[in-house]
Amino acid sequence: MLTKKIGLLSTIAILLSCGLYFHFGYTIIREDFLQLFGSYVALFLFFLFLIKQNLDFKTYTIIGILFRAVFLFSIPILSQDFYRFIWDGRMILNGFNPYLYLPENYLTPDYIVPDQAAELYAGMGKLNASHYTNYPPLNQLCFLIAALFSKHSIIGSVIVFRVILILADIGVYYYGRKLLEKLQLNPKAILLYFLNPFIILELTGNLHFEGLMIFFLVYALYLLQQKKWILAALLIGCSISLKLIPLLFLPLFFQQFKLKKLIGFYSIVIGTVIVSIIPFISEVFIANYSRTVGLWFGQFEFNGSLHNIAKVIDHRITGYNSIKSYIIKVTPLLVVIVTLLITFFRKNKTKSQLITAMLLTFGFYLATSTTVHPWYLSMLLVLCLFTPYRFPLVWTFTIMLTYETYSNPFFQENFWLLGIEYTIAYGYFIWEFVMLKRKPNSAWFRLPLSS
Repeated sequence: MLTKKIGLLSTIAILLSCGLYFHFGYTIIREDFLQLFGSYVALFLFFLFLIKQNLDFKTYTIIGILFRAVFLFSIPILSQDFYRFIWDGRMILNGFNPYLYLPENYLTPDYIVPDQAAELYAGMGKLNASHYTNYPPLNQLCFLIAALFSKHSIIGSVIVFRVILILADIGVYYYGRKLLEKLQLNPKAILLYFLNPFIILELTGNLHFEGLMIFFLVYALYLLQQKKWILAALLIGCSISLKLIPLLFLPLFFQQFKLKKLIGFYSIVIGTVIVSIIPFISEVFIANYSRTVGLWFGQFEFNGSLHNIAKVIDHRITGYNSIKSYIIKVTPLLVVIVTLLITFFRKNKTKSQLITAMLLTFGFYLATSTTVHPWYLSMLLVLCLFTPYRFPLVWTFTIMLTYETYSNPFFQENFWLLGIEYTIAYGYFIWEFVMLKRKPNSAWFRLPLSS
């Protein structure tokens, strides 16, 4: 039996973790921050304990799947985005382009009302319902799959989403481990993703599709290491069509290929994205989608770091918040400049160098963003596994402090907690960066699984 293989303490840690995951899935209240964060601290400690045990990969695989299976029949409590996923999927099933219609208008005569429309509308909230969907085309395909299998049941759609995301995590676990071995790194490092309670809660629990995006990217990186660049390019295109974030990485491939192959690589990536857009394409779609993406990246604010510091300085100088109107223009420009500097003035020829460049580029993007929801860190975490850095692991712990915002009836952020979050996460990054400069081959300071 499993319990005989792993010992008493490990068995207790697994059982208690299952109990806590059940609590997160079925009973916890998002507004009760102390209970939420206390439960997460306990889960994180059990996670660190388990990955330090000398268990075989088959056992770790069973444990990771078991933790995820606990959520199978639960309705997400910490996020309401899944209601919009279901809405979009059922809109497509009814023959409507989800990029052209606002949920808040569902009572108008020209609208084919999705099943359970009132419940879905109430669940997603007025803010979400008042904006056009911002989920890319391949993400919409996942929503359609859920609608095909369960067009009359919310819990049925949730189960479909969850199965997709669990399978994606298993794929990340499998190909991530193989890539670590090819790069001559410790394959056990993949456990920092697969058993991390942050990943289990935010992806499997809260149904964020970053997990599927990560699967396509990790599989593509593995194929690149195998010199199978055509299929890798196709998968990167799929990753972009799930979430736009991997677009940021495209310039970084410049040093990976000679000119002719580079053109072919980019052509396949861009062609894949274009093909995925064709079923939805129209002038109205382009206008609506670009406007919505602009709102998400420029107008909404949550858990920003450098952005909040800039706001404070601006308020001290001018007496009011005058900087917001410039953010949507300045931030993308800064990210582009840094990405190009990393592309052309840093060695990115090996796969390890390429992934480190991705980590640094995406890390800078998050540092300058106005909005950093917890699940955004999932990409940063998986990239760090193939590099000497472990600061994203620390950040996956401290970012859970942001859930305190939901305990406030006015959803106001606690800047003291934000200060703690970023002081610890950025402080650890600076420490790692300095130590790696001084002792490139030293692993003692890295958390954990560095050797």
